[in-house]
Amino acid sequence: MSEIILVDIGSTFTKVTAVDLSTAQLISQANAPTTPEDVSIGLQNAFDQLGLPHEVIMGARKLACSSAAGGLRMVAIGLVEDLTAKAAKQAALGAGARVLKTYSFQLTEADLAEIEQLQPDIILLAGGTDGGNTANILHNAQALASLSQGVPIVIAGNRSVGPEVSKCFPERFSTYLAPNVMPQIGKLEVEPAREVIRKVFMEKIIFAKGLNKAERLIEGIFMPTPAAVLRAGRLLSEGTDLTKGWGDLLIVDVGGATTDVHSLGSGSPSKAGVVPRGLPEPYAKRTVEGDLGMRVSVLPLVEAINPAVLARDLNWEQEKVEKRAKELSVRPELLPQNPEEVAFDHALGYRAVHLAVGRHVGRLSELYTPSGLVWMQDGKDLSPVNKVIGTGGVMVNSQHAHSMLKGAEQQPETPLELRPERPRYFLDGKYILAPMGLLAEDYPEVALKILKDSLNDHELARRD
Repeated sequence: MSEIILVDIGSTFTKVTAVDLSTAQLISQANAPTTPEDVSIGLQNAFDQLGLPHEVIMGARKLACSSAAGGLRMVAIGLVEDLTAKAAKQAALGAGARVLKTYSFQLTEADLAEIEQLQPDIILLAGGTDGGNTANILHNAQALASLSQGVPIVIAGNRSVGPEVSKCFPERFSTYLAPNVMPQIGKLEVEPAREVIRKVFMEKIIFAKGLNKAERLIEGIFMPTPAAVLRAGRLLSEGTDLTKGWGDLLIVDVGGATTDVHSLGSGSPSKAGVVPRGLPEPYAKRTVEGDLGMRVSVLPLVEAINPAVLARDLNWEQEKVEKRAKELSVRPELLPQNPEEVAFDHALGYRAVHLAVGRHVGRLSELYTPSGLVWMQDGKDLSPVNKVIGTGGVMVNSQHAHSMLKGAEQQPETPLELRPERPRYFLDGKYILAPMGLLAEDYPEVALKILKDSLNDHELARRD
């Protein structure tokens, strides 16, 4: 059969997308509320709304990703905060995880107590370049082995002691060896560790969160939803052997709890005389801002923006801004019911984009040397990026997504931030990024065509 169905099981809604592989076109899309007690119920309800014959649905391949049950929650541990700890965090984020906390140097009793309280799904343990420091990762392995609950441990540090580190853990822990995320100083290799994390997600976490109940209806849950989005972004950026991609791009997903930013591109200095500093940045980079959400995290978002700034944006009294934010915090299901409430969401969305992209991009700083002034670059230079894609309910449901997304671009007040300078804007109006990330695994040409067709149909310059 030529049909395939892609499934995204979210915490709130389960979304399904049917694709005709022979024509590389969308057939139908539907969604239904996710049913946490048994996710297969919500999944079946979504299938029922596709409007396809029962035999077509039953005969089609069905691939899924999921961010339900809190998504994939991880702790990352490294040796030095700016080196292996940062590399471990990049590996975890790129695998689609939500990084609860990053630790560096030797874990303390207080750190262990905090990890117990955080209850991560997976711990990524790194530390030391290959042939370098061994004491730190062994100390941290022995410390983690005292945790009361067994947690899957992905070991991605100094390969000289990988097997020895694995032996530190009693049987209640599952351990997985991965290549070092930083085999040499200044060399980042996070992709192999990301693949191991994905393997652990499929083997352990799906069952632990009860998502395996959906497997009577689908072929399997293959990755966390953010990993599928990043996979789609990479396909769209790089293209395939047969079809050219779009080149460097930025994806901004403004959600109720977080704002995620994905960048695809080398991020190397684009201006003469600029010297990169710090670890090399991954081509496919993801950051997650847990304090920049439209509903669950609205209070910290308003605090990050500054209520007085929002009041100025809206021409409201500050007290009115704070009152609306508290309402949304208590009742995150509230949708705007009048022009004033629409304006409030728009202002929040613009500022969430502005702050999240500002944290994601690199920045310039001055360094005075005996030879004179030198410009240093920390992070990725995204100023040449000419395509920015927006997604998330606040944008998809807005008539002014373009002006919200303009928060991503270079601003007079942020001259040292390496933001996109003159990008074109696109909207993921059909929520196809995650399903096309799934489809890209086996049918990259089909996924790329659908991505381009859908995003070109939703170029915001034509809408706003």
